[in-house]
Amino acid sequence: MSDYFVHESSVVDEGVSIGAGTRIWHFCHIQTGAVIGENCSLGQNVNVSNNVRMGNGCKLQNNVSLYEGVELEDYVFCGPSSVFTNDLTPRAKYPKGRAGYKKTRIREGASVGANATVVCGHTVGRWALIGAGAVVTSDVPDHALMLGVPARRAGWACECGAILPEDLVCPVCGRKYREGENGLTEE
Repeated sequence: MSDYFVHESSVVDEGVSIGAGTRIWHFCHIQTGAVIGENCSLGQNVNVSNNVRMGNGCKLQNNVSLYEGVELEDYVFCGPSSVFTNDLTPRAKYPKGRAGYKKTRIREGASVGANATVVCGHTVGRWALIGAGAVVTSDVPDHALMLGVPARRAGWACECGAILPEDLVCPVCGRKYREGENGLTEE
């Protein structure tokens, strides 16, 4: 008996690692070489491709596909139908295979909103917040609030998820931040 749950309609290929407490719901496909951490939740119709790595405590809402080359650190949230790519110049007639895939890294605690797209080859910083429908076309600093097409920084987000005022003191949890080279750091 396993210490995780996989709905009977889902397919888990050979050579997959799934952590304790993880729940995989209806119509998911977990492909060979995928590593899913502990206490994750994968909603309906999620695809985790070959060799994808996902940390602990991640939550993927319905219709998310993680393609080879995507890595999620701990506590990443992917909203419904958020999109990740792995090839900047795909052609059906001229497939490059895994050698042509670009790496995409979503750092600890980051959230990618519903229907947002993260173009491959970029890193989304720790505790960043990507707004619904945004299209990320460059690296995202830690704690950045990114909105629009293409996504632009529209402010900063606290680790707890609150949007920070100009003084960078969270009105919800009281955390204090300072701006640095890679985004915000907690004081």
